Amino acid sequence: MEDINHRHFKVFKPYGYLSQFISNASKQQSKKFLGTLFSFPVGSMAVGRLDEPSEGLLLVTTSGKTSALVNSKKVDKEYYAQVDGVITKEAIAELKNGVTISVEGKSYVTKPCNVFKLENIPVLPKRAKKIRDDRHGPTSWVSITLNEGKFRQVRKMTSIVGFPTLRLVRVRVGKHTIKKMDAGEVIEIDNVL
Repeated sequence: MEDINHRHFKVFKPYGYLSQFISNASKQQSKKFLGTLFSFPVGSMAVGRLDEPSEGLLLVTTSGKTSALVNSKKVDKEYYAQVDGVITKEAIAELKNGVTISVEGKSYVTKPCNVFKLENIPVLPKRAKKIRDDRHGPTSWVSITLNEGKFRQVRKMTSIVGFPTLRLVRVRVGKHTIKKMDAGEVIEIDNVL
């Protein structure tokens, strides 16, 4: 049973932040960390990660057991990806069925997942660094829901089918969403699952 003294949070990680709380290396002194967004309790850890240019929902807990449970249960994670070009039905079908990407120098076939083109541009907080505009060519948005999480997986997947990701926002992890949250906002929640 979960220790009731543990605390859990959902965070809208802004663009340009690392999914860490403090710097481990002197070369990272100029980087931005989660710990600067909120005074998280001692022992807090991110459940999964988002790379520095990615945005969106990040769950934080003080419970290692909860973190491991979420990762072991293969909880669904939904991403909105703005891709370069007007994505085709063929590319969406490839993404759904699984594509071969490189993971740690080895070929990896992604698991089948739920993918569809968003008909409308999603309403999201303005990003700290501007994305190029339509003068440089059209873009489109897709929803990709995975229950695995290889390093930079969504970016690798869209690139391999010919539509590189320009902006990536995780909008949902399990039952938790970023709905009505602003970039940098932290909300304490009762539990992660």
